[in-house]
Amino acid sequence: MSQPSRHVVGFVFVTILLDAMSFGLIMPVLPRLLMRVGAMPLAESIDVSAWMGLLMALAAFFSAPILGNLSDSFGRRKVLLIALAGMAAHYAVLVAADSVALIVLGRVLTGVFGGSYGPAQAAIADITGPEDRARRFAIVSAGFGVGFVAGPALGGLLVQFGERAPFWVALALALANFLYGLIAFPETLKPELRRRFTIARANPFGAWKMAGTALGMRRLAVVLLLWQLASMVYPLTWSFWGIAALNWSDQMIGLSLAAVGIVIALSQVFMTGRVVRQLGERGAATLGMIGAGIGFVGYAFTTTTWLAFALLTAVALQSLVQPSLMAMLSRRATPETQGEVQGLAAMMMGLGSIIGPLVLVKPMAWFTSPAAPFQFPGVPYAIAAAITVAALAVLVSTPRTTAA
Repeated sequence: MSQPSRHVVGFVFVTILLDAMSFGLIMPVLPRLLMRVGAMPLAESIDVSAWMGLLMALAAFFSAPILGNLSDSFGRRKVLLIALAGMAAHYAVLVAADSVALIVLGRVLTGVFGGSYGPAQAAIADITGPEDRARRFAIVSAGFGVGFVAGPALGGLLVQFGERAPFWVALALALANFLYGLIAFPETLKPELRRRFTIARANPFGAWKMAGTALGMRRLAVVLLLWQLASMVYPLTWSFWGIAALNWSDQMIGLSLAAVGIVIALSQVFMTGRVVRQLGERGAATLGMIGAGIGFVGYAFTTTTWLAFALLTAVALQSLVQPSLMAMLSRRATPETQGEVQGLAAMMMGLGSIIGPLVLVKPMAWFTSPAAPFQFPGVPYAIAAAITVAALAVLVSTPRTTAA
């Protein structure tokens, strides 16, 4: 790997890692933080988190195609640096958050600037041939797993120094990454491949129209939407599920999230590339969805901590899915539209995040409330399993194509 390529992959890895940390830092403490700040019971805090997740996802849905198209017009570097500055602002809000409204505002900022995922992936596609993209996407996506390790772990270690200590550290890391990008991150999009920014292409519906020009791209976008919706069950409900189903403490929630992050990071670094070479991108995504479905069913009905940790083997398999889908999408893009296609992908993931709180969290709030006919905290995982079956059906029917 050349020196410029090494800087690009390293910078994108750290950027995705910090995006994941914004989830990981708050997830172990969010349920009881909402309960304390808002003076509300568990079921009500789950309901509030659903609406908070919806607002956050709406922000991501509209910002993702804008950031993707801006990166096609002005380059990846400028857009990513602006997004990193926004993430630092998000942490600053959480540092000062002493009300539910401020917590919600901080998460909305995460949605707005979390759209940097699209330009970041486009930067990888700029410097990588189609045959190597799944491997590099997997390395970069491992940053998400590392963030899930670092976030809960840092939160658990630093909270003893004060409730806001984890957010102060995250703010410092975000600012450090901004400075790293300012100094070391090179522009990856050649000037001759840039195109004029237009609102028509920088809105969700324009991006969907563009997707109709490439064979199977819309079907893949639907698969990514369904997969994102199913996989959102972990960040949206895990902490609440740990309390409702297994009576976990904040420390145990953090430990479990760290374990999930380790499994995802290791599997993406050491397993995804090998499996893709053996089975191809489509085969790897299929295997991952089958493993994920088994895991979702297991978490829907488990009542013991040891089984919850044993099911992480299924989580390892599901780490095959997203890098493979992203590589399949990138094959259908031209060099001039990589940012737009990655923006489309981020937009579909954002749409899944919009639907997720309503489809996954709201039913959980109902089935953990006194009004429910019976208690079933695993209901979001049962729903996620059904959605995964639908995603697999669409993937199997998607036509094949060669590199653009």
